[in-house]
Amino acid sequence: MILVNNPGPGPTYAPLEHAEWHGWTFTDTVFPFFLWIVGVAMTLSTARRMERGDDRGALLRHTIQRAVIIFLLGFLLGPFPNIDFATIRIPGVLQRIAVCYLIAGVVFLFTKVRGQVAWLIGLNVLYWGLMTLYPTPECGPGSLTKECNFARYVDTQFLSGHMWRVTKVWDPEGIVSTLPAIGTVFFGILTGHLMRRFAVPLQRLRVLFGAGAGLLALAYVLAIWMPFNKNLWTTSYCVLMAGLASLLFGAWYYISDVRGFGHWFRPFEIFGSNAILMFLLSGALAKIAIRSGAGAWFHQNICLAVASPINASLLYALTNVLILYLIAWALWRRQWFLKF
Repeated sequence: MILVNNPGPGPTYAPLEHAEWHGWTFTDTVFPFFLWIVGVAMTLSTARRMERGDDRGALLRHTIQRAVIIFLLGFLLGPFPNIDFATIRIPGVLQRIAVCYLIAGVVFLFTKVRGQVAWLIGLNVLYWGLMTLYPTPECGPGSLTKECNFARYVDTQFLSGHMWRVTKVWDPEGIVSTLPAIGTVFFGILTGHLMRRFAVPLQRLRVLFGAGAGLLALAYVLAIWMPFNKNLWTTSYCVLMAGLASLLFGAWYYISDVRGFGHWFRPFEIFGSNAILMFLLSGALAKIAIRSGAGAWFHQNICLAVASPINASLLYALTNVLILYLIAWALWRRQWFLKF
């Protein structure tokens, strides 16, 4: 997200932009992959703590505390320093992460695997029913156009004046589309259960690749009736991203743990050790660069001087990634990690 959120002015390579509406690009994999790996990590860490007898109430309080902090970080730091509560955006990337983490975390603490599967299916069935059967005013049931759909209708009813400034009349992190987004976390949770159940690397690889391939096939079947759409977080998109995440995770697990080339991924480990902080800093640095004029000067005098407009935009984005990597590396070297 650091790369795709902060390109330079001018044209951008298509894979580094979100799909306009239906369909998906490389960029559309980043957010669901993050939610998916949150679910995997939740299983691997929280389940172990529960098994050793940690107090479930304390785990619940910690889950709520973490979710509230993440939500407030997104809610307040997103518009900072121009915070206007009359028009402040209520949804957002960090806000969605917080809500998904909270609901999935509470369910995880008080249900077994069967209950978590039921929640995964139930959320997506509920979403599918609302999106396809509810008689949305002005367009009726089943409309999935940008101009008229049930998710947009709900956003206008409850979030009017507090949505993404780019759209203003609907929000890509809106209320209804959060239902299948929570399901993405549950897909990760179930993958974590499989990782714990199968300790032999070959078994794990079979499960990861088998589940990934099966989910991809299911996603393309579902897409016959409900197309892939990140803005709506359609059920087909939810299943597709879980399948892709499983396949990619399996490939990385094979290279890193089975083949022993984990050091190749050290830069990602360094970024990931302070993932939320890096995301927040990327937004802050982008604002500073724009308001100070430094960003425009760098793009005009450095990037465009050595590259074509589209490559200058990429160079600008990569420079932002490099600066944040150096910050992340300095924090990692000192073992300073933001935790809540």
